[in-house]
Amino acid sequence: MAPSRRDCGGWGMFLPMGCLLITALLFQSTLAKVCNDRTKQGQDNNWFAKDGENLPIMVLMPMNESALMSSISQGIEPAVQLAIRHIRESRKYTFSLITKIYDTECDNAKGLRAFFDAICYGPKHLMIFGGVCPSVTSIIAESLEGWNLVQLSFAATTPVLADKKKYPNFFRTVPSDNAVNPAVVKFLNFYNWSRVGTLTQDVQRFSEVRNDLTNELEKADIQIADTESFSNDPCINVKKLKDNDVRIIIGQFDENLASKVFCCAYNLNMYGSKYQWIIPGWYQGNWWEQANSTNCTTKKLLAAMEGYMSVDFEPLSARQIKGISGRTPKEYEREYNRELLQKGIESSKFHGFAYDGIWVIAKTLTRVMDLLRIKQRQNFHNFTVDDREVGKLVLDVMNETNFNGVTGQVMFRNGERMGTIKFNQFQEGREVKVGEYNAIADVLDLINNSIRFQGVEPPKDRTFVRLQRRHINVPLYSILSTITILGMLMAGAFLFFNIKNRNHRLIKMSSPYMNNLIILGGLLSYASIFLFGLDGGFVSDKEFETLCTVRTWILIVGYTTAFGAMFAKTWRVHAIFKNVKMKKKIIKDQKLLIIVGGMLLIDLCILICWQIVDPLKRTVEEYSLEPDPHGRDIAIRPFLEHCENTHMTIWLGIVYAYKGLLMLFGCFLAWETRNVSIPALNDSKYIGMSVYNVGIMCIIGAAVSFLTRDQPNVQFCIVALVIIFCSTITLCLVFVPKLITMRTNPDAATQNRRLKFTQNQKKEDSKTSTSVTSVNQANTSRLDGLQTDNHRLRMKITELDKELEEVTMQLQDTPEKTPYIKQNHYPDANNILSIRNFTDGKDGEKSILKNHLEQKPQAQWGSMDPSRINRGPLEDINSPEHIQRRLSLQLPILHHAYLPSIGGVDASCTSPNGSPGSSPRHRHMPPSYRVMVSGL
Repeated sequence: MAPSRRDCGGWGMFLPMGCLLITALLFQSTLAKVCNDRTKQGQDNNWFAKDGENLPIMVLMPMNESALMSSISQGIEPAVQLAIRHIRESRKYTFSLITKIYDTECDNAKGLRAFFDAICYGPKHLMIFGGVCPSVTSIIAESLEGWNLVQLSFAATTPVLADKKKYPNFFRTVPSDNAVNPAVVKFLNFYNWSRVGTLTQDVQRFSEVRNDLTNELEKADIQIADTESFSNDPCINVKKLKDNDVRIIIGQFDENLASKVFCCAYNLNMYGSKYQWIIPGWYQGNWWEQANSTNCTTKKLLAAMEGYMSVDFEPLSARQIKGISGRTPKEYEREYNRELLQKGIESSKFHGFAYDGIWVIAKTLTRVMDLLRIKQRQNFHNFTVDDREVGKLVLDVMNETNFNGVTGQVMFRNGERMGTIKFNQFQEGREVKVGEYNAIADVLDLINNSIRFQGVEPPKDRTFVRLQRRHINVPLYSILSTITILGMLMAGAFLFFNIKNRNHRLIKMSSPYMNNLIILGGLLSYASIFLFGLDGGFVSDKEFETLCTVRTWILIVGYTTAFGAMFAKTWRVHAIFKNVKMKKKIIKDQKLLIIVGGMLLIDLCILICWQIVDPLKRTVEEYSLEPDPHGRDIAIRPFLEHCENTHMTIWLGIVYAYKGLLMLFGCFLAWETRNVSIPALNDSKYIGMSVYNVGIMCIIGAAVSFLTRDQPNVQFCIVALVIIFCSTITLCLVFVPKLITMRTNPDAATQNRRLKFTQNQKKEDSKTSTSVTSVNQANTSRLDGLQTDNHRLRMKITELDKELEEVTMQLQDTPEKTPYIKQNHYPDANNILSIRNFTDGKDGEKSILKNHLEQKPQAQWGSMDPSRINRGPLEDINSPEHIQRRLSLQLPILHHAYLPSIGGVDASCTSPNGSPGSSPRHRHMPPSYRVMVSGL
């Protein structure tokens, strides 16, 4: 038994939407059979065969003013009536369309009841026109296939209805909400924006649009940097978009939350020339004033909203071409506005789609009637048609629709309207149309110079990061290079001086070959400065890696060459003067070269192992983003190139340890030879100064260089100055004293040959001292001979002293033996005192002792007054002649043997009988021929 109208109404009032839908589906066949049987009583299936028929069309809209979206329907009815009238006036159609409106009240239950009432108790409708509320429309559209009816909507934009498997009999003249997505993608591609973010209100309608947009963006290879959704407070999500550096933001939210979004954007400074907002374009006019529920003022909202792009379908075509009705969109709009004035109602943005929808129905029914008439003529006697066949014909004809209407070209693709999408930009408090997108031709047409970006160019889709190398300033590099060149010229001058005067006694005694190595090491150290100032701005990445290795090798080898040669020289002085046994010791320059070569060999072993096991490579260190100093919409990411490897600390530790030991060894040698006072031989004082300055500067330079590794200019300046200072001070300390000596007193190197060198022996021998003779380093063979002669001389002086004491005692005890002494002992004394001093064969001077004895010996010893011969022994001993003879023997011997050992005059001093100035024994003797004799 079929349900009554009251029963249907009762179900619609009390059952939930799901139950209503299930009920509709379960009893669909029964209802269709009952309602069709009932309606067939007043209508047959030959409606297509006669002209002038009134064809009923079911119109479903919310008409109650209290219902949601009722304002849309109120502005639709004048457009529908205007379309029906224009169809009638065109005289191209043999029927009249009769529309009967059923109020759905935008309620699922009431809308379903209205639909059942229209099916059961209304005329037999050929099509359904309408569907405003998405929920009501989706319920009805899902059941249309069972009723063999096709629905055409003019206002249902929900993307859900695009599912043809679920809604196969549903069409719409208005583009879907998803229709804007291809337009948005086209707009993004136009400005080469390939990175966007989405901000979506957590509502099904917007979520569906976002999901479809995601698919479109992926097809277009546009990156979605961040996807945010919110329910009430969008500020947290807006902040996340900013943190992810999203510049192009596509929003899907209603106008009530749009004000909150832009208020958050204002507070987070996410507006202006760096950001572009794209939001829906179906908001009502001045929505920011009506829906402002934030603490932001209208002024702040307008500042944040300035420049946003809104995307929505075009309500009326901008192309003023006469369409199917014979009117342009403007002409139609004027007529529509007159109808509104007469009825006193507000306009609806969907009126153009409703107008074109009526024309779609008219064309579709005309085409269906023609097809049925053709079939009737072919099967005149047995032709019958049922609702299923009519419904299928209507569905097929709808998919073939193609004409120009007031909303543009009307065409369906899988039931979806391929319409025109417009782009508006918010400029100075109002929206201005800046372009449109034709979905059929897939063409974006932007009005020239209509889009106003707040910057000089469109916003970037991201913070474009420009890598900027932190390089060494060219002026700084030039200044330090100039100073380095001056240092190298100075080193070259020292080299020229050293080579030119290599045979001079002063330079020859200071080992010119070692001096050349010191200069070479300084030049290598200077040369490394040029390499330290080169970076990736001057050379390629591969060349930079090679440069890392080369400059390290040059600096290490240069250091070892310079200081190794200096320490080798000092070691030779130390080895000679610490030779306690006074053995013959010859240390030639070849041996020193071998020592320096050994040091360099250790360096090479370290460097080769370093290069093979863990070579230096180019590494890039990036720093935090910095704003562009010129105010451009880019960010600067500084980066710095380093020469590093995996175990950098270990290798540097090995090098520092070796160089540190080398410096400590040099300090030890300098300290040990500090008392050697031969300037030509001994550089210990200058070596100590060099080591001190180099050590301090290297420690300070290494520490500051490590702390300023992110400041290449400061680091290079410090490294270069440390190298320049160390190399310059070392070269100057070695060569400047020699230059001064050569200029002021060329012979000064050979004037201070006297040396006192003491050495502490073991504790049991601490009271004894060892005499050290002066040494001529330039001629070690002569030194050995001098040492032997000096030792022999001291032994003879000792024997003479003993004999002298015996003679003195005999003279005191037996004065009668004076002639005996004169005859027997004088020759021995004369022979001993006539020992020659040591000469080099150039001037052949006699010794001081022999000269002393040659001064009238016969007058002192041989000529005696005869008057004194007969005197007594005591009187004879104390006589002036005896005193004179004793003094002549004793004083010179004591003078030469004992006074030098206690710090007195040397062997060249005169006897106490004459003044030093007048005595010939005080003639100045060349230092090369003098010998200091120490007492036993």
